[in-house]
Amino acid sequence: MNSNEQKIPLWRQLQAVAALLHGIRSGVSGTAALTDVPSDLRPGVQALIFHVLRSLGRAEALRQLLAGRTPPPQADALLCTALALAWREQDAPYEVFTLVNQAVEAAKKNPATSAQASFINACLRRFLRERDALVAITDKKPVALWNHPKWWIDRLQKEWPASWQAILEANNRQAPMTLRVNVRRTAVLPYLQTLKDAGLDAVAAGSYGVTLAQARPVQELPGFADGAVSVQDAAAQLAAPLLLSGLSSAGPLHVLDACAAPGGKTAHLLETADCEVTALDVDPVRCERIHQTLQRLGLRARVLAADAADTAAWWDGQLFDAILLDAPCSASGIVRRHPDIRWLRRESDIAQLAVIQARLLKALWALLKPGGRLLYCTCSVFRAEGEDQIQTFLAHNTQAVLLPSPGHLLPHNGANSDAVPDNLACDHDGFYYALLEKRAA
Repeated sequence: MNSNEQKIPLWRQLQAVAALLHGIRSGVSGTAALTDVPSDLRPGVQALIFHVLRSLGRAEALRQLLAGRTPPPQADALLCTALALAWREQDAPYEVFTLVNQAVEAAKKNPATSAQASFINACLRRFLRERDALVAITDKKPVALWNHPKWWIDRLQKEWPASWQAILEANNRQAPMTLRVNVRRTAVLPYLQTLKDAGLDAVAAGSYGVTLAQARPVQELPGFADGAVSVQDAAAQLAAPLLLSGLSSAGPLHVLDACAAPGGKTAHLLETADCEVTALDVDPVRCERIHQTLQRLGLRARVLAADAADTAAWWDGQLFDAILLDAPCSASGIVRRHPDIRWLRRESDIAQLAVIQARLLKALWALLKPGGRLLYCTCSVFRAEGEDQIQTFLAHNTQAVLLPSPGHLLPHNGANSDAVPDNLACDHDGFYYALLEKRAA
């Protein structure tokens, strides 16, 4: 905790965290909601809301035992915030009695919850008295035990019967900060030495990455401002080399990066090979992030705001040598970085997203040269968005050949390295990769 956070009363932070939780329960992305938190509060509030979201299933189960009926939404969000932070004393970010006192103070100082302050106080005092018994009861509830929605747990059990527990355990841990080294500026081993000289511990991660022992603001990273490194998970760093390896052309490769924002994979394509990249995203605001990413790295691409599947609106008729389709998905593989995702998603979303993925695959396949390659990827562990999607595509496209590909990469860290089959021997998120080659007709 830095000195600025120490000056901010905890009750103010708890109010902000509860407001974020209330917004997420209403369907607002946690990332978007955090941008509205005052800058002086944001670092502490982000750490606390991530803690809350990783224990929300437990907190809601405890609240059900403590309250005969659900309190008003804002009061419930504050009560669940306190329970999520305090339920396991050894992991609590503050002394448990302090959390309880400050949660009650937060209720009193907010007109929306002041009428429930006594109720919140009574629930939390009872929790302190009966904690062990209450926790033991909730241990029998899968949502409380794993802190994921029931449908999510059930789906993982069905699709990954040998690994579902390891996936959930990985999801509930904080992800490390991994950087991609810009090989046009430096290399992994020299950059590791640069970090060491700066007093920062790190280890190599894959062919292009380094993982920091402790996360740091990007402004503190040697060379970040000059484009030497970018923040990118190790599994995401596989995309560019997978797509470009083995491709040859008389001139620069003509490459499409569909669904490209915020531009990390676009940049890696340009760092990896001499190519002309068209980067698409349907959102003009997100396209601006692509521009910012490329500007910092000193790279250039053709950036268009367009629906990749609506090819008539943006395509100039020139076939591509390579296409990267990082398709919209459930983001079920990056829950450890975005713990709100598990509570925002609904089971019906998976089928709806699979329809979008199939539409994109069909549209973009027509834009690929014979002999060219399309890399389909999603940051998902659900088979409907990975293996099932590609098998269906192959069954309906005789020109498509599946080349050696990683397939499903399950979220992986030191805690589950023996439990989850994997071919990327470092800490990484969950992803799916399928590399397709187009045969001549």
